[in-house]
Amino acid sequence: MEMHNTPWAPEWLLWVWFGLTLLSVAYVAWDLFTSTPEMKVMKWGWVLVTLYTGPVGLLVYWFSCREPSPGTHETFVAPLWKQAVGSTIHCAAGDATGIIVAAAITGYFGLNMGTDIWIEYAAGFFFGLFIFQALFMKDMMSMSYGQAVRSSFLPEWMSMNAMMAGMLPTMVLLMTRDMRAMEATSPWFWASMSAATLVGVVVAYPVNWWLVKHQLKHGMGTERALGKGGAPVAAEHQHAGMVMAGMTHAMPPTAPSSPAGPPMPRMRMEGDGQVSAGRKALVTVLTLLMLAAGYYVAARYGDLAMRPGQPMSMPEMSMPGMTH
Repeated sequence: MEMHNTPWAPEWLLWVWFGLTLLSVAYVAWDLFTSTPEMKVMKWGWVLVTLYTGPVGLLVYWFSCREPSPGTHETFVAPLWKQAVGSTIHCAAGDATGIIVAAAITGYFGLNMGTDIWIEYAAGFFFGLFIFQALFMKDMMSMSYGQAVRSSFLPEWMSMNAMMAGMLPTMVLLMTRDMRAMEATSPWFWASMSAATLVGVVVAYPVNWWLVKHQLKHGMGTERALGKGGAPVAAEHQHAGMVMAGMTHAMPPTAPSSPAGPPMPRMRMEGDGQVSAGRKALVTVLTLLMLAAGYYVAARYGDLAMRPGQPMSMPEMSMPGMTH
């Protein structure tokens, strides 16, 4: 039988990674809260994702979100690919956090991996939808919390399927190789979750690109245009480049006038009539197929029956004079 305690990296390398991760998180947090005028929800999203992805998260932040010079953030984040990066980071911050928290809890209770992964899926979707999507987005979309949940449900489900399609097989394969990674008290657990989040972000990016392109999800924003929480700010503080890709604004006839200019723009509800129901259904099915493929890889090449604390599976050994 295969031995389930084969490290997939030197332990010293893990601690180097963790050290670089702390430095990366410190820099991203400092830059976001002192210099880059990203919206509050995205600031926390970047901090969380950098915590999970370390220097890779820092590099992505540097090239897609960090304001290169004062007053340029709006135009810097305008390209669609950067908007899609923002949407993916927003997705990963909610979904990966739920998955990691659930994995730590299920590991404590000793559940087997086959049960564990679906609890993690439910937790990731719950945290992503009800907290990072609906709770933080209701002000931006000028709607109630219930409306925000309904508006965000399908895009969040698509994103979650793609995110889990990458994270699921990565977690299972690494934990099958070294079962210490099933327990949150082990550094291998956090290394596995970091690797899984990186793969999940890569897999989820194309889906989020499509969602942003068709205005089903938001991308990068800026406090100067949308306020810290997403609510529009006064017209005199707006910038000519503040209408960004994937964030179309509508001008309702009842919008209040500002003494400094025309009526305030209000962002339209996500994807209001921009994509047909058939296309949404097709992409949803594709994300479910991605999730099914991830599960197949995990079941085919990993061990879904393993559980934390069980004896390691030892390889058969041949001794002199023994026959098999």
